[in-house]
Amino acid sequence: MGGMNVQFEIQEKVSTCLRPWQRSFQFWVRAVDIYTGYKVFQLRVGFVKNVQKQEAMWERQHEFAAEKIYNMCSDLGGFLLKVAQLIGKPDLAPAAWVRRLVTLCDQAPATPYNVIRAVLEKDLDRSIDELFERFDVDPLGSASIAQVHRARLKGDKKDVVKVQHPGVQELMMTDIHNLQAFVLYLQKMDIKFDLYSLTKEIEKQIEYEFNFLREADAMNRIRRFLYENNKKSPVMVPRVIRDIVTRLIC
Repeated sequence: MGGMNVQFEIQEKVSTCLRPWQRSFQFWVRAVDIYTGYKVFQLRVGFVKNVQKQEAMWERQHEFAAEKIYNMCSDLGGFLLKVAQLIGKPDLAPAAWVRRLVTLCDQAPATPYNVIRAVLEKDLDRSIDELFERFDVDPLGSASIAQVHRARLKGDKKDVVKVQHPGVQELMMTDIHNLQAFVLYLQKMDIKFDLYSLTKEIEKQIEYEFNFLREADAMNRIRRFLYENNKKSPVMVPRVIRDIVTRLIC
């Protein structure tokens, strides 16, 4: 019965991630609402002649829009969390957006432990009790692609294990393609610089992040370079344990 519950949780998690039309609908409803809010505001503020009053009105509009952007990114997660983290930096967006979105940087939702355990056991083809002396139920942290758990392999020292959220690649690709369509529209209607090329470059780079085998190889190369060329490495680089590295686990 417990195994059936775990499988149900995995299927529910993955099926939620793999409903692109639902995510797309939610994205477009919210994005169009934010965009039209600004267009209507531009018409309204045009009737105000006092510059100081205009600035105050713009600040309130940015605060109003920031709350909507925050809710969209928080509710949908996925790649939109990365977008929030990117524009939640000074000089990249209105100050009101930055103040609101910066709080999303460490709020990626965690995948339930039962789902993480099932991913580990399926990918490694062994039970978690066979592999680990200890594996903490609560993650140390969760990001948009994966989460990290403190653990200890049998016969080894203290370790941490990073596990990819099930279905996250399909979810994030849906988000990126929606965003690309939206910025293409913005470029035709409102903005004069090439945001679309930026999103294409992000798409190319982020695809690498889903392959933890590639990440493990990069960590090994960096570790070897630093430790071979310095009496004492200026930074600590994690030691990769090859026995538990897969495309989804590192």
